[in-house]
Amino acid sequence: MSKPAQSQIAILVVEDDPGDLGLIQAYLRLAGLRRGGDRGSVATASTLVDGAALAVSVAPDVVLLDLSLPDSAGLATVQVMSSVVPDVPVIVLTGQDDHQLAEAALEAGAQDYLVKGQFDHDALGRAIRHALVRQKLESRLRLFEAALNSAANGILVTDVNSRIEWVNPAFTRMTGLTLDEVVGRTTSEMLNSGKQDAAFYQRMWETILDGRVWSGELINRRKDGSLYDEALTISPVTDVNGRIRHFVAIKQDISERKAAEERVQHLAHHDQLTDLPNRVLLTDRLFQALAQARRERSTLALMFLDLDQFKPVNDTLGHDVGDLLLKEVALRLQNCVPRESDTISRLGGDEFVILLAQIDKAVDAVLVGGKILAALNRPFSIGPHQIVVSASIGIAVYPQHGEDANSLLKNADLAMYLAKKAGRNCYRFFREITDTARA
Repeated sequence: MSKPAQSQIAILVVEDDPGDLGLIQAYLRLAGLRRGGDRGSVATASTLVDGAALAVSVAPDVVLLDLSLPDSAGLATVQVMSSVVPDVPVIVLTGQDDHQLAEAALEAGAQDYLVKGQFDHDALGRAIRHALVRQKLESRLRLFEAALNSAANGILVTDVNSRIEWVNPAFTRMTGLTLDEVVGRTTSEMLNSGKQDAAFYQRMWETILDGRVWSGELINRRKDGSLYDEALTISPVTDVNGRIRHFVAIKQDISERKAAEERVQHLAHHDQLTDLPNRVLLTDRLFQALAQARRERSTLALMFLDLDQFKPVNDTLGHDVGDLLLKEVALRLQNCVPRESDTISRLGGDEFVILLAQIDKAVDAVLVGGKILAALNRPFSIGPHQIVVSASIGIAVYPQHGEDANSLLKNADLAMYLAKKAGRNCYRFFREITDTARA
């Protein structure tokens, strides 16, 4: 089976001198320019206008362009042709052996510069092949650059000493820092928030200098001084000898994700009405407080609080008023228990639990209980209503009334029923009672 025909190398020659044109065409035949074994096709034009029109219609792979044409001369000729076919390599052919002109032509868009009379078919063939290879590489580089520039994540390239060489637009959007502002500066100068310790950066550097990829999360600082959460991946880039020459960092702003995670965690551990810790968070803090009390042989108290006559408020004024009352009760309890080591929790309904960690003696719980009763006895203004409630408080003390979380919660609850039985609006410590005594 014969192989399918492959595309030819299409060459456009823009040359107004018939002698030079004939020589160039002969050189092209001798050069044996082929792609997949097929001889290339050649189109010709004698003016820049006709050459530009042909370039658009035939879409050549390469343009051989004389600098001196009837309708154009000099660098403007290169600039016009390069603008018409920006992705096609242009090789300048000229009779002027001028290094400065050659450099200017390359800056204007030419891929190569050949002086007439100083090249043969081999040199012309090499120039065309090299131009095609360079153009292909440049096209790929432009594609890669466009991809990097359009990436949603910030991309940062540094040398081996962490000096910044390039950043993409997403980096600027994320940090507020432009390419001009960061090039030549180190990452520690421009991006250090001070929120990570030396050990954090030591581990990171040990990883990437060992040639491995490092990934992690950190807090970084924007140009305006604001902080943001960032997911960062740093990859070493090595040369042909395996030596690290650059680092490429990919940065993602995860502030919104972290904030969402924190909101979920908060909702999972706090009462939605009062924003106080719920049973889950109370239990966790109680376990921690008990562990510390055992280690330090100290005391803690658990207070179980139930509002007196709360049900009539709900029944007569409605649940909306009842909810507002519970929120006001929560605020007053927080004012009565200001220590950060203590916890006020709402278990549900009108039941609250107060954990007093690291108290010196049981009488400290009495002082807090007295403050709570006095605070709740003051009338609550809920809209047009003046509501008066009180509370019954049960107190269980570690280790006298229980040595584990379940025992303390249960016994503080039992003590609260003792307070209810004693006439409400008071506190009682736990003592052994029967189930009938709770009725």
